[in-house]
Amino acid sequence: MTEIQITFDCADPGAQAEFWARALGYRLQEPPQGFASWDEALEAMGVPEERRNDASAVTDPTGEGPRLFFQRVPEGKTAKNRVHMDVRAAPGLAGEERMAALEAKAAALVALGARRVERFEPAPPLAGGHIVMTDPEGNEFCLD
Repeated sequence: MTEIQITFDCADPGAQAEFWARALGYRLQEPPQGFASWDEALEAMGVPEERRNDASAVTDPTGEGPRLFFQRVPEGKTAKNRVHMDVRAAPGLAGEERMAALEAKAAALVALGARRVERFEPAPPLAGGHIVMTDPEGNEFCLD
């Protein structure tokens, strides 16, 4: 198996990492061994204070999901993502039970700073229904 990491270009890596950690039940990447915090580690590495939010990462506490890496870039988002994440908020559910679970997750994510874009109703036999959302910086993802 090849390990993957999903990388987000963004304006505020720390805020994006906090959002996605809470959205997915992930945790912020631990600082290097021997350091109590990232500030302590970055200070020891000689990273200037104004560059300490250039990158951040979150990891799956179970070790199964991919690491998400957030890197600061100077340009803003200009077009629809060609690749996006599906947050599996209702696996195994169908119909109104599925849509209710998706709506509950959508409400929780909006409270964290996400934006709801559009709801797609179930269309059996192939489409179970989903909700399109964006994270706080406008990156599209679906609740599936």
